[in-house]
Amino acid sequence: MRRALLLVGLLFGAMAGPASAAVQVKDDAGGTITLARPAQRIVSLAPHLTELLFAAGAGAQVVGVGAYSDFPAAAKALPRVGDAAMLDLERILALKPDLLVVWRDGNSPQQLQRLSTLGIPVYASELGRLADIASTLRRFGRLAGTEAAATTRADGFEQELQALRQRYAGRATLRVFYQIWHRPLLTINDRHLISEALGICGARNVFGTLAPLTPTVSEEAVVAQDPDAIVTARAGAEGHDHLDTWRRLTQLSATRRGALLVVDPDTLHRSSDRLPEGIRGLCEKLDGVRRAP
Repeated sequence: MRRALLLVGLLFGAMAGPASAAVQVKDDAGGTITLARPAQRIVSLAPHLTELLFAAGAGAQVVGVGAYSDFPAAAKALPRVGDAAMLDLERILALKPDLLVVWRDGNSPQQLQRLSTLGIPVYASELGRLADIASTLRRFGRLAGTEAAATTRADGFEQELQALRQRYAGRATLRVFYQIWHRPLLTINDRHLISEALGICGARNVFGTLAPLTPTVSEEAVVAQDPDAIVTARAGAEGHDHLDTWRRLTQLSATRRGALLVVDPDTLHRSSDRLPEGIRGLCEKLDGVRRAP
């Protein structure tokens, strides 16, 4: 009798196994992604999402990526399935993914609508604040069954940010114009992650109150604000910094102080777990402005 009961218990345990392995996670669009088991074949459609999947310990499960997914090095070898404007749906299907990870406001809405008809679970990501990166790492860990690695990295990310906040707390406030692009002249408002980074460094975005996330401004508006520093990211490793306009305007405080700063776009413009590295570099450059005579 005891042996029979044991066999019945083992049978029910085996039957319960798959159900207990089911995964349920809410994404940034408010949808609930339900998987029968942790994802084994993931396609990522944005470079920063590829980075976060690898950081969450799920790199081995990533089988396809969007264009420009170049970090970590292992991502470069993965099949490309298109870019933000055009996805190769046939190639995506050929990879037999059990999870698609998409950039909610970065991938084409038309393409995302087509993806929703493929019958593949879709996780829609939209990272609005630095805190969202840690929470996304943890959710990716649950989806991929790599929770231990994801939690470790998320905790580390939060600790790095806290250390930066403590280090630069109390610094004299610098008024900063952050140039996203030069033609048209684009900047950011205070809802952008980069503005949050500026705040950690003790700086204030001079166009932070504008309504659009990436507003267009005029050269005259920048001159009127007369920022203490102007910051931009170089276009590629050897690309131009597009700061020549400001170098010619010697009446600007930023120009007179030599505070025309160039930062690394890969670590500051991508919403990945490398952001503390980018913020550290930004803070160090802004501290140099404070020390300048």
